[in-house]
Amino acid sequence: MQTILGANGIIGEELAHELRKNYSDQIRLVGRNPQKVHPEDLLFKANLLDPENVILALENTEIAYLTVGLPYDSEIWLTDWLIVMQNTIAACKKNRCKLVYFDNTYAYPQGSKIQTEETPFSSEGKKGKGKKLAAELLLKAIANKEIEAVICRAPEFYGPGKTKGLTNSLIFENLKNGKEPKVFLKDSVLRTLIFTPDASKAMALIGNTADTYGQTWHLPCDDNRLTYKQFIAEIGRQLGREIQYKVLSKFVLKIGSFFDHNLKETQELLPRYAIDNIFDSSKFKTRFPNFKVTTYSEGIKTIINDFKIT
Repeated sequence: MQTILGANGIIGEELAHELRKNYSDQIRLVGRNPQKVHPEDLLFKANLLDPENVILALENTEIAYLTVGLPYDSEIWLTDWLIVMQNTIAACKKNRCKLVYFDNTYAYPQGSKIQTEETPFSSEGKKGKGKKLAAELLLKAIANKEIEAVICRAPEFYGPGKTKGLTNSLIFENLKNGKEPKVFLKDSVLRTLIFTPDASKAMALIGNTADTYGQTWHLPCDDNRLTYKQFIAEIGRQLGREIQYKVLSKFVLKIGSFFDHNLKETQELLPRYAIDNIFDSSKFKTRFPNFKVTTYSEGIKTIINDFKIT
C-alpha cells in the first residue's frame, strides 16, 4: 500500500496517477474530503492535525507521501506545519512505513545564490520559518534513525489542470479569461519553474528507489531558464500573436496587499522576483539520467491546450 497524505491538490493527483501506472495497484488517498483519481483508489477521511487520524490513515502502508497544502496564511503555516510533521513522523514510526516529504523553497534565503540541496534555511518570513521547523524536525528524525524518509523539494509550480502558482494565476489564468498577463517586479530576471507532472513523476521515482532515502533531493526542472519576458514571448510565438503584459512595481503590490489577502500573503516572497532564481536539480539528473524533463516550450504548449487559450 502506498498512501498520499493530502491527496486533493495537483501534486497529489498527478502522484496518484504515476504510482498506479508504474509502482502499485494499492493506492490510498487521504484528506478532509478525498476524491478518487482512479476507480480503485481507496479513500480515507482524515485531519492531519489529529495524531490518531494520521496513525489510522497509514495503517498497512509501505510508503507514505506527504503532499498536503495548508491554507495560504502565514500564521497557519508558522504553527500547523510543525504539527502536521510531528503527527506524520509519529504515524510512520507506529506503522513502520517510509515517508516521502514534498517540500518547497520558502525556507531558503531570498538571495540570488544558486539553490542546492545544501542551501541553509534562513528565511525571515513566517511561512519560511514554518517550513524550516517542519524540515528540521524531519531531518532530525532521519539522523536519529527514527524513520526512513526522504525530502523532495520543488520551486514554483507551473502546469496544467488545477496547478496553483503565481505564473499560472498571473499569466495563464489571465490569458484564459481574456485579461492582460501580469509579472511581479521585473521581467528581465531568470526564473526556475517546475512542471507539476514532472514533480510528481520524480517524487514517485525517488520514493520507490531504495538508495535515495536519508537525503534531500531537488526535483528536476528545465535548466534552460527563461525570463518572464522570454516566457511570455514563447507563449505568444505558440499562439501566433504578440502578448501585451504589465510589470507590477513594488509600490503597486504593496498598495494592493492592503485590499487582497493573497497578495498580502505573497509579500515575503517578493524579493525573489527582483533577482535571478536559480534552483539546481543536477543531483537528481545525475542519479536518474533517463528521466525526461519537460522543456518550457513543451510545458507552455501543454498548458495552452489544457486551458484552451487562443
